[in-house]
Amino acid sequence: MSQEGLFLDSTAAGQLKGDVKEKKSRSRAGLIVTGMLGGSLVALYAVAAPFIAPALRKVCLPFVPATTAQVENVFGVLRARSGTLVDIGSGDGRIVIAAAKHGFQASGFELNPWLVWYSRYKALREGVHRSTSFHISDLWKVSFAQYSNVVIFGVPQMMDQLELKLARELPNTAKVVACRFPFPSWVPEHTAGEGIDTVWVYDAKTFKSHLQHGMTRKETPGHEDKQDSHT
Repeated sequence: MSQEGLFLDSTAAGQLKGDVKEKKSRSRAGLIVTGMLGGSLVALYAVAAPFIAPALRKVCLPFVPATTAQVENVFGVLRARSGTLVDIGSGDGRIVIAAAKHGFQASGFELNPWLVWYSRYKALREGVHRSTSFHISDLWKVSFAQYSNVVIFGVPQMMDQLELKLARELPNTAKVVACRFPFPSWVPEHTAGEGIDTVWVYDAKTFKSHLQHGMTRKETPGHEDKQDSHT
């Protein structure tokens, strides 16, 4: 074979080896990028999922952050109040933290541990950790008897059950602020805001007296017969 032929063969072999190396390099780079992208997506899901997915509970209560207007409306109707405050289903802690800044000793109950830890971190960062507390707990297993102010961002499926629980446990001096959805039977003392930012304020003395009156009527012998006789 001529020297020219040998030179062409060696050049072709060199190009072939270079192409193989380049393909391997591209393949490795592709695997690295794919791995990084996949890892990022998994990490993002791990961080975000606890914040957007509803915790497992008796009634599904998904985490939907309170709007700025809702927070303002809550503390607008509670501006003359003080003492203890509890946020039922406290989410990321913004109501509890705002309450502490308004002078309340505030607590939050939330079943999702990620949200509770995040709330504690936020309270520490904003300097109100001494006036706040966050608890991982099912609201149906907690007594609210020690609180004079209650805030609830509920859903319609739970409000009738919560009416009975709060009416039995709260002191007569308590106020309850419902956000997004009103209680089905209670008559609000007043409301503030509009649309999704509406809040309803209820006086415990009123709804507790209605509960006691209703129980007395049910316990009175012959009451149902008398009622039927008038129909």
